[in-house]
Amino acid sequence: MVKSLNGERLKDMVVGAATLLDNHKETLNALNVFPVPDGDTGTNMSLTMIAAAKEVLAANKADHKDVVSALSVGSLKGARGNSGVILSQIWRGFSGVLGDLDGEIGARDIALAMRKGTESAYRAIMKPKEGTILTVIRAMSDAADAFVKENDDILEMIQHILSEGETVLKKTPDMLPVLKEAGVVDAGGAGLVIIFKGFKKVLDGEKFDEGTPLDLEMDIAPRSDMRNAETPDLEFAFCTEFFIKDIFSHILERDVDAFRQKLAKLGDCVLVVGDLTLVKVHVHTNDPGIVLQTALALGDLSQIKIDNMREQHRHLIVQEAEKSKDVKPMSVVSVVSGDGLKEIFMDSLIDEFVEGGQTMNPSTQDILSAIEKAPSENVIVLPNNKNIVLAAQQAAELSKKNVVVVPTKTLPQGISAALAYNCEEDFDTNVARMLKAQGNVKTGQVTVAVRDSGINGGKIKQGEWIGIGEDEIVSNGSDVLKVSMRLLDKLVDEDAGVIAVYYGEGIEEDMAEEMIEAITQKYEDCDIELHYGGQSVYSYLFAVE
Repeated sequence: MVKSLNGERLKDMVVGAATLLDNHKETLNALNVFPVPDGDTGTNMSLTMIAAAKEVLAANKADHKDVVSALSVGSLKGARGNSGVILSQIWRGFSGVLGDLDGEIGARDIALAMRKGTESAYRAIMKPKEGTILTVIRAMSDAADAFVKENDDILEMIQHILSEGETVLKKTPDMLPVLKEAGVVDAGGAGLVIIFKGFKKVLDGEKFDEGTPLDLEMDIAPRSDMRNAETPDLEFAFCTEFFIKDIFSHILERDVDAFRQKLAKLGDCVLVVGDLTLVKVHVHTNDPGIVLQTALALGDLSQIKIDNMREQHRHLIVQEAEKSKDVKPMSVVSVVSGDGLKEIFMDSLIDEFVEGGQTMNPSTQDILSAIEKAPSENVIVLPNNKNIVLAAQQAAELSKKNVVVVPTKTLPQGISAALAYNCEEDFDTNVARMLKAQGNVKTGQVTVAVRDSGINGGKIKQGEWIGIGEDEIVSNGSDVLKVSMRLLDKLVDEDAGVIAVYYGEGIEEDMAEEMIEAITQKYEDCDIELHYGGQSVYSYLFAVE
């Protein structure tokens, strides 16, 4: 029996739910046919919850108000895709109730928070569709309201609302024809059920990891054939997402509402959420440039992300087609360090990964095992570190497969090579494209000196920041921003057009944003990109092309 929750228990529930959701994101991706069949609902919901969990872990767990505020802020900052933004609005409603509560959280408080979360989610959607996550959260909220009239046990309440959520989820194909045609339930609704399943597991005291069965106590069938989920009726091709920050002082709520109405004329799946300190925007449109130009009237734009959904679906078609065969025409194996960087490589359809990097070089056997596991007789290997190139070449010689090592010496080189990979081209063409791409990248790396040493007659002290450009230490000092800018001075020339920044372990997003602002001001003629890499050792990686 659980009568109340404190901040620490709530924190554990959020982290547990994020873990369970991440473990089963591919199951949700396999269900994703609405609003478009781009196979990313699980990934988007997982990234949203992971961002929320990171914020929660940094909050004061002794105060549940700090925890629910972190849940709301973290999910908004990390919201990805239609499903992620809707999820962030559910937590915003939660925060509005529980953040005003003095004392521990009871069952009635949770029921009211769920009601507010439901209302917040519905308000965020200009044209709500039933048979989606909205329907599931509303049904679960109704179940919570009914339960607390007779019982105040939180654990029993969550079990009760889970049962109702699963029942309604099974009915979603009857509400949305596209779901029935594909033979699936709604992916977003299934993700919400998994989240509450995670809550219950934590309250039950269960330990779970990657091997934990989904155990939804229901039948969730994956798509029978995603190739049948065609896109000719996909009216708007580009999923466009960004934040509006540093909103101009004269902007009022009605101006944000007017902006939302303008977006409704430029596309669909419109979501404009947040407040006058930070606004998250999501829209499917054919004119992302006009959307961005319109948004600039409100404030500065940040973390712009534009995805071609037709292209995403074509990738899914290729993936599904290849899964139906015993082998693929070719595969790519990549050495990688950092969960963010791994996601970037995965987007380029890399088949197998070997964990490793500067301080954890994989062995020849590690790389050989990945080559043999790759579903093709033709394999391209990206070592992504100068210390790993030789081991990769040895693994290639030991394998009976046709293996070519593209000798990428840094992760930015590897990313460039991976982006050049096109599974619709032949093997030799891809090798040539990837060799050319990796040679066009200048790499900068920023890390901390582990001991005293020297540079060009000067001294480097242990604990100082050092900037490494093309294998040479070119800057050092106590200020990471100054060290990084001096490093870029050595890398950026008149031919440079793009500067990509990948921030790693120990770097907060606001620190990375400060770095981007400085780079943007100095290199106005370059396109600047910011990505979470999560890599160890190197706090920042710079790719200049």
